[in-house]
Amino acid sequence: MLDVKRNNLDRSLSPYLIQHVSNPVWWQEWSTEIINEAVRENKPLFVSVGYATCHWCHVMAAGAFSDKETADYLNKHFICIKVDREQRPDIDKLLMNFLTVQSGSGGWPLNVFLTPEVHPIFALTFAPASSSGSMKSFLTIAGKVYEYYQNNVDKIQQFEENEEQPGVVAEESIVKKISAYFDHDNGGFGNRQKFPPHSTLLYLLYFICVDNNADAVTICVKTLDAMRLRGLNDHLQGGIFRYCVGPEWSIPHFEKMLYDQAMALWCYSLAYKVIKKKEYMLMADNIIRCLEECFEQNGLFISAHDADTGHVEGAAYTWSYDELKKVLSPGEFKKFSDSYQIERSGNFEGKIHLIRKNDNDLSEIENKLLRIRKLRAQPESDNKILCGLNALTAIAMIQAGRYLEKPLYEEKASKITHSLMDLFWDGKTLGHSFYNGATQKQSFLFDAAAMLTLISMLYENDGFWGAMMDTMIACVLSFKDSGKWIESRAEDFQTVYASWSDNPIPSSIGLAEMGLTRAAMLTGKPAGSKQYRQPLQCDFFNITEMINNGLFHIITAENIIPWSKLQPNTLQKRGKTETDCYKGTCKMFG
Repeated sequence: MLDVKRNNLDRSLSPYLIQHVSNPVWWQEWSTEIINEAVRENKPLFVSVGYATCHWCHVMAAGAFSDKETADYLNKHFICIKVDREQRPDIDKLLMNFLTVQSGSGGWPLNVFLTPEVHPIFALTFAPASSSGSMKSFLTIAGKVYEYYQNNVDKIQQFEENEEQPGVVAEESIVKKISAYFDHDNGGFGNRQKFPPHSTLLYLLYFICVDNNADAVTICVKTLDAMRLRGLNDHLQGGIFRYCVGPEWSIPHFEKMLYDQAMALWCYSLAYKVIKKKEYMLMADNIIRCLEECFEQNGLFISAHDADTGHVEGAAYTWSYDELKKVLSPGEFKKFSDSYQIERSGNFEGKIHLIRKNDNDLSEIENKLLRIRKLRAQPESDNKILCGLNALTAIAMIQAGRYLEKPLYEEKASKITHSLMDLFWDGKTLGHSFYNGATQKQSFLFDAAAMLTLISMLYENDGFWGAMMDTMIACVLSFKDSGKWIESRAEDFQTVYASWSDNPIPSSIGLAEMGLTRAAMLTGKPAGSKQYRQPLQCDFFNITEMINNGLFHIITAENIIPWSKLQPNTLQKRGKTETDCYKGTCKMFG
């Protein structure tokens, strides 16, 4: 029997939950046993969701959740549960949907108060330990929620999550709709925070292969150049940060996430093939460098690196003006200042975060600074291995190998896939995460969909993967229920519908449809046409619809044709007659 009068996170297999083990809050992990305990004690739930490299999660852990008065109140009135959103995306998705419906926006930490029957009452993101101006303390908020619960316990209804399919759109309207949200001054979309729009870029780049649309080219070039030249990019070691806090792409939130590296690698590799800018190949190679130096662990890739070092955001990455003057010779400093924005006052809390002004080759100086930077204290890492995100990374490596004409990347992707199958596939189900010697057995659509899409790409080169592709098709289809996609079926939580939205990785539905469509095309089975869906929400799904509509070349040949000789929008399959089927017409290849 679990003792709920203590913090039990010392038993956890989540790096995020372990970070909260010293809080005076009596944190529990989500389980049927804990929910039953809440019902038995007739105590509402307080559920806090986050992830190990979340800056504001750290701030709240050090603030409200370390405050003795706050903890005493929570312990007395609530059963308190910590959830790692990366290990339990089903719980995160449902509660985030509730927050979004309630407030119109979301984010992490995600803090939700619920009845013992798991009916959400109120949700919020960050709150401080002490009230300040109009910002109420978390203790004040918790008190008001508990009072509301006591007075309205019989009126609180279950939150129903309905599957809302995005609207259908015409193919000819997609680029126009995307263009309407484009930031012509800075690249990217919107006029506030700038997240890298991976799936939108992928759709546009594949669309350019079909129609060299000037607006699509402008959006891609402007955005890709802003992402690589300005503050989103780690100019010294490669890789990108999670997002930038303003529209000019200047100052990032300094987390490095595996999913961003995977998607950016795919984007820049494809962009090099389509647009032919050598800088895009350099960017892709540097992302590979980042993956190998920062993320790789025993042949697979860890989840993320923290934004903070020693509780200071960006400390590992930023420089003082005097430090740069000291470590660089006068000649080096002059060359560096000619290519980077270097001002004594800095651009981030008195320090300098590196932003490029041009593409001059400064590799020797950059490597010198990187050697110095590596001597500093480094950010903490989330060392768990996630199946789906590793599969997504392997997909990106395959694309890099083909589009950059570097087959070693494809070979590495094949090794990653073997490792993933050995670690996560038990012959019946596909596991989700691995940490500290233990595998999380719960199955999610995203993992299965990413693995199917990955294996379908390996199958183009090697028929060895055919049997496993069939196995993954069955695995993916097991998540379909009465025509609707299910993200996961967990014994300790309600069934959650899969997402249609790309944010920031491809949606589970988009990946599932991609994998199933590719597998059907490669084995000569009917794929079944879908319909284009809302752009900027379903752009990855819309790439699959391009395939269904004949806008990808389906090349049939007895032996594999070098990818360097093929268009980027191509699938290859084996057959005796060499043909190229495209836009509804088949002709002899070449």
